Amino acid sequence: MNELKQIAPDEELLAQYGCGPIRFSGRNDALYERHLLFDDVCAPEAAGPRERFEAAARSVRDVLSQRWILTDSTYDRENPKRIYYLSMEFLIGRSLANNIINLLLEPLAKEMAARAKLDPFSLIEQEPDAGLGNGGLGRLAACFLDSMATMQLPAMGYGLRYEYGMFKQFIQDGWQHEQPDNWLRRQDPWEVSRPDEAVEVRLNCSFALEGGQLHPVAGRPSSLIGIPFDRPIVGYGGKTINTLRLWAAAAPGYFDFQEFSSGDFVGALAGTLAAETLTRVLYPDDSTNMGQGLRFAQEYFLVACSLADLVRRFRRSNADWNTFPDKVAIQLNDTHPTMAVPELMRILLDEAHLGWGQACDLTQRTLAYTNHTLLPEALEKWPVAWFEIMLPRHLEIIFEINRRFLGAVRTRYPGDEDRVRRMSLVEEGTERRIRMANLAIVGSHSTNGVSAIHTDLLRTTTVKELAEMFPERFNNKTNGVTPRRWLLLANPALAGAITAAISDGWVTDLGQLRQLALLADDKSFREAFRRATHESKSRFADWLKAATGQTVDPATIFDCQIKRIHEYKRQLLNALRIIVLYNRLRENPGVDLPPRTFFFAGKAAPAYRLAKLIIKFINNLAGTIDRDPIAQGRLKVVFLPDYRVSLAEWLIPAADVSNQISTAGYEASGTSNMKFMMNGALTIGTRDGATIEMAEEAGEENFFLFGLTANQVAGSRSWYNPNWHYENEPETRAALDLIFSDYFSRDEPGVFAPLRDALLTHGDHYMHLADLKSYLEADQRLTALYAVSDAWTRKAVLNVAACGKFSSDHTIAQYAAEIWRAKPCPVKGSVHDHFAPGRQAGPQGDAGRSSPPRTRIFRTPARSRRSRTTGQLRYQRASRFIAARLVHRSPYSGHHPSHL
Repeated sequence: MNELKQIAPDEELLAQYGCGPIRFSGRNDALYERHLLFDDVCAPEAAGPRERFEAAARSVRDVLSQRWILTDSTYDRENPKRIYYLSMEFLIGRSLANNIINLLLEPLAKEMAARAKLDPFSLIEQEPDAGLGNGGLGRLAACFLDSMATMQLPAMGYGLRYEYGMFKQFIQDGWQHEQPDNWLRRQDPWEVSRPDEAVEVRLNCSFALEGGQLHPVAGRPSSLIGIPFDRPIVGYGGKTINTLRLWAAAAPGYFDFQEFSSGDFVGALAGTLAAETLTRVLYPDDSTNMGQGLRFAQEYFLVACSLADLVRRFRRSNADWNTFPDKVAIQLNDTHPTMAVPELMRILLDEAHLGWGQACDLTQRTLAYTNHTLLPEALEKWPVAWFEIMLPRHLEIIFEINRRFLGAVRTRYPGDEDRVRRMSLVEEGTERRIRMANLAIVGSHSTNGVSAIHTDLLRTTTVKELAEMFPERFNNKTNGVTPRRWLLLANPALAGAITAAISDGWVTDLGQLRQLALLADDKSFREAFRRATHESKSRFADWLKAATGQTVDPATIFDCQIKRIHEYKRQLLNALRIIVLYNRLRENPGVDLPPRTFFFAGKAAPAYRLAKLIIKFINNLAGTIDRDPIAQGRLKVVFLPDYRVSLAEWLIPAADVSNQISTAGYEASGTSNMKFMMNGALTIGTRDGATIEMAEEAGEENFFLFGLTANQVAGSRSWYNPNWHYENEPETRAALDLIFSDYFSRDEPGVFAPLRDALLTHGDHYMHLADLKSYLEADQRLTALYAVSDAWTRKAVLNVAACGKFSSDHTIAQYAAEIWRAKPCPVKGSVHDHFAPGRQAGPQGDAGRSSPPRTRIFRTPARSRRSRTTGQLRYQRASRFIAARLVHRSPYSGHHPSHL
């Protein structure tokens, strides 16, 4: 009887997902044990770490599979307006722990780990981070998918299934080196191949192998095959499970048999090599013409596969093309998927046989474009010659769009041919190019920036004349991050303290954290907050030692800057700050410097030489300080190699200080700034990107802001002289002289000469020296506050309390209401009904059904539920609650991969 009572919650929870009486683990016929036996032909006691991980992951996938199918069948039956999110990156990280948390399966996972005598840490470390992205763009896309599923929006992500991701970074002699990130070396237990839904992509050229390189052969059409691989995107509470569909490229045939038979064994495989190369790596080296051409082909392949797939889905349930924008919303995540404009026009013109005006209207009303950068090099411009070779029909369409568009420009601005030239979709010159950002703006109904300052600069500077032409199309949607992964999962100590104080409604309504502002002066809550921070720092220090062998002291200030290495993000400015502090310590060992550990992490593009030199400099700086006895226990610099989502999940909760120090006007938004704020780190930063709005929400008095504003940067560009700072600021001069004297490169004299060129000779384009003194002054205010524990904690609590606006749920609610005009589509029916004997399988394309009733996308529950039964909410009660509300509840608190 006791055993039955013990397993009843398991059965109730699994029944919610249609698993019936099947146990998760603990018996020979349970999910975990069956996967070890039948997938790996392995007895549980003989299984290795990887086999155990795969069995656990497949068991979790088994639990969600029927709900996944039911989600898709609901969409087919209800025929709502669907959202399709096209992105070249989805930096999803690891899936096992996140899926367990979102499915509310943590108690089962804990029980399984105990019964099977599994070490949760080693189990989760077996899962590689999915190599599907690089930085903020891809991580934002992943957060958005999480929010759309949690908010029950009928959405689907489309990306590419990169075989090797970007690269694995390792450091040797201080330098970044790149290795292939073979994340798919072992089968991914989450993905499902769908070869029956493959798509043919036609090109106007083929490829031949010459001199060991693939070259396009114009005028000889060929085809590629896009094979879809689906991954589940689990909304919190497990009610909605959406899909991320990734495309892998393959050749329609294996090889040219005649060529092979004649003895040209390698040449016969040219088509296969060309196809498979397409999705081999993320961001091929674009310093070469071949790398740029591969990127061009990747972008079209993503667009062609995705549009063919979503049009096929639309036509299953809809006969009238005029309803296309009422049933389909396509969001272009940056300029990369912009070829969706001519590709959708081609489909509507050549396959649907619509007229130009109708096709153009439907295309514009369907597509929306998110701009993520103000950097000119990131606003893609593709050579007309590449379109002529690969996509001549698309070029015809672009030219016709441009002809009609420029006619409208001339009508509105008669005689202003300079304006016409600047606004044209075609950049004239020695090599004619297509301006993809201009094409995205002209071909869509919405262009949004990702922070208030970014959107303002976009309107007034980057594409000023297009914004004047289409003012109604421009809007702002400040980025956000999911609190499920970045607080609930990553920081169990702080999540537990917050839930104990205000209940757990914040998990799906981050605005509820505003209640913490009332506790900022509460002594007991501040103590709980400090304990949580110390626990996170200690846990990170333990993980770092186990993973890399590096030792750090949790009692020191953890001062962090983690992001892609780029001059405008100014890791070099941070390093200069550290050198000034080091010089102060060398000159006066008794100076009051609180012990501090500085963490850097991030990758440099393989062809970006100066960024790689900055990594080398940071590592040499770390080594020099480590070897100096005077700095022992006072200053330490750590560069964490191979920055990725799973590393961030450990470091961000442990941070005391977040550095957001980009040159003002260059950072579109940032999302690491939001993650740090959500976890209680205080920000030292410039007025740039979303940091401005974060300071507005929390109060500038709770931030350490410094430096030039975007207007001051732009206004001083013509007369700025970095040599003035070198000559008139003694600490600046001393820091630079130490670098230039080879103090940090005694075995490699002159290696850092390019830093002198960047900072002095070439004018310091990103104004490091202009902001250094102000940075040091802000740093002094920061360390003075840290010495007063209660005052520091109070500001940290107020930061967490103010982060509600920066939840991706809040951002997605704005996209859904203002751009997509899409409503939630709650999954209806039960898995038992759907899979009942005799039920006909497959989609139910019921186009005649009315839309679901209007439902608020973002809802604050009427009241929080605090009651618990022996520490947990009854699963049956939780299931009913989840079904009734968009906002789901967690029956427990304190989650982290190491606590499964």
